[in-house]
Amino acid sequence: MNTTMANTPVPKAAVARSTHTGATTLPQFASTEWVELDWAGRRVRVEHQWLRREEEAAPLMVFLHEGLGSVSMWRDFPMQLCAALGCRGLVYSRPGYGQSTPRAADEHWAPDFMHRQAYEVLPALLSALGVDASENKPWLFGHSDGGSIALLYAAQFPDRLAGAVVLAPHILVEEVSVASIADARTAYEQTDLRQRLARHHTDVDSAFRGWNDIWLHPDFRSWNIIQELRTITCPLLAMQGINDEYGTLEQVRGIARTAPHCQLLEVANCGHSPHKDQTDRVIAAVQTFFQRQHQETTP
Repeated sequence: MNTTMANTPVPKAAVARSTHTGATTLPQFASTEWVELDWAGRRVRVEHQWLRREEEAAPLMVFLHEGLGSVSMWRDFPMQLCAALGCRGLVYSRPGYGQSTPRAADEHWAPDFMHRQAYEVLPALLSALGVDASENKPWLFGHSDGGSIALLYAAQFPDRLAGAVVLAPHILVEEVSVASIADARTAYEQTDLRQRLARHHTDVDSAFRGWNDIWLHPDFRSWNIIQELRTITCPLLAMQGINDEYGTLEQVRGIARTAPHCQLLEVANCGHSPHKDQTDRVIAAVQTFFQRQHQETTP
């Protein structure tokens, strides 16, 4: 299913708002917490926030950020989405990002870095936070690298997931991706990009270099997860901006070919971040998808 969406401004409000009819204003930002995990041979601390935590019976949506993202870089979008869906939310910064433990000084990510996040870190985090994914299956909402991690988790743990929404995910490496990431390195070294990112990361060089170095490494050119997608069985919505500077539409079209049950949205007048470029329409699309799945599973 292909849908084009009109351009909408990025919301700046600090207070979350619901797109439900008769919406009510929700609490402002959630407090930040930390949990420790044993991972990669050491103890790491993971920054996270719970949204609408008091709604204990509501479904849980876990947010997986982009390659340079963090808890704070989502801004208020997760609260907006959770309000629209009537669900709880869990937002976290992966190790190396935000206020989570930075990479070790001698640590260099390998081409399987997203696999390790999906297979090791995310399950360990859910367990440490008391989320039994077998009994109460969460939903995943992933953007960019986070979208790829969501796909890999869905493929590896089909019985531990209610469904997934992925925005601008990567399933293979394209020349446009490499070129844009090389441009990002230049911007990081020659413009104020480093200073702007430093507002969101305790160790900004850890965050940027971990992501940038592996994406530009020659060994990463052959990275491809298309075969893994064949085992995805959960409800899946994939969307990508037509003007995405980090990938062609083959990224989401490849998902739809491999997992035919996937619902596909190609978003007009939109770049790499649909949830920023087209906030209201993205929330509406996810809300329709989410509600349809509940209707189909409710007796």
